[in-house]
Amino acid sequence: MMLQRKNRLRALSLGAVAVTGALALTACGSDDNGGSSKASGNPSSATNASSIKCDGAKGQLLSDGSSAQKNAIDAWVKSFSQACGVQINYKAGGSGAGVTAFTQGQIPWAGSDSALKPEEVAASKKVCSGGQGIDLPMVGGPIAIGYNVNGVDNLVLDAPTLAKIFDGKITNWNDAAIKKLNPKAKLPDLKIQAFHRSDDSGTTDNFTKYLIASTPDNWKYSGGKTWQAKGGQSAAQSSGVAQQVKQTNGAIGYFELSYVGDGVKAVSIDTGASQPVAPTTDSATKAIADAKVVGTGKDLSLQLNYKTKADGAYPITLVTYEIVCDKGNKADTLPTVKSFLNYIASEDGQKTLSGIDYAPMPDEIIGKVRSTIAGLS
Repeated sequence: MMLQRKNRLRALSLGAVAVTGALALTACGSDDNGGSSKASGNPSSATNASSIKCDGAKGQLLSDGSSAQKNAIDAWVKSFSQACGVQINYKAGGSGAGVTAFTQGQIPWAGSDSALKPEEVAASKKVCSGGQGIDLPMVGGPIAIGYNVNGVDNLVLDAPTLAKIFDGKITNWNDAAIKKLNPKAKLPDLKIQAFHRSDDSGTTDNFTKYLIASTPDNWKYSGGKTWQAKGGQSAAQSSGVAQQVKQTNGAIGYFELSYVGDGVKAVSIDTGASQPVAPTTDSATKAIADAKVVGTGKDLSLQLNYKTKADGAYPITLVTYEIVCDKGNKADTLPTVKSFLNYIASEDGQKTLSGIDYAPMPDEIIGKVRSTIAGLS
């Protein structure tokens, strides 16, 4: 999703289908708080409703989870609901909230930007009769480092500089380290205002995993969904961080690419490759293709290579998992959950992603996802 291709961010109207942003999926309050959305996608990527197999889907379905995938879920829900007459309410409250709701048996499926931890798998066994929660990688995309600095249109940063900015060690935009990476830019004498997520977030988890892996000397924190560095300012969910960056000259923050635009620009990352890499759907897919499946059994959790130096591979990339029971799903929701997951993992469902600033899963990975969904019981 090249920046020059970006459409104006716009909110997706779901008609009778209520898709709200109230819970904490990807680690921030509601994503429906003024952030931008590209959920309507490109006309060329629109799904033919007749190609969707409803397979007994009916009624209403409640889910919760990652706010980073909310725009993708919104687009999928619109197509699926029109085809099958099902109302799906995805409360994008953040990855932490989604996983908690799933392991407590409140929802039949959740979204998370981080794979289940061992203790979360153990908790899931209490609600998955005879089975356990598994991770199905479904949505990919770069974590954009968005910034708003008047007069600076093309900014390049590397991992050490990013770490120092978000840890409060670099505090001004004309710092020597930033100048070195941007010799032609007119960097102002302006205070840096770094924004991070206030809620438990898979986006935070993946961003800090990148810093830990690529510049451990400059990022001494253990990582996880909760922001640990001192200083900076916080906002709820991706939309909240993006809104703060948009309205604050000198601001920088992290969120999925669909929130770049309307005054928010994206940083290109100097990875040591032949040239800096901008966050796009193509550059994210290249990075995800280098990932390894590390889950066991039916679990398909991935290990991303945050230190990649491959040309054209954007290193700050996340994968959002749909979390569901492999066995022991509730009979009243299984047909609808399975039908919806089948659709979003299908060729048509995945094609929707690149039109709305997300990265489709590489063929080898999504093939395994489809086989696993077919066996859900």
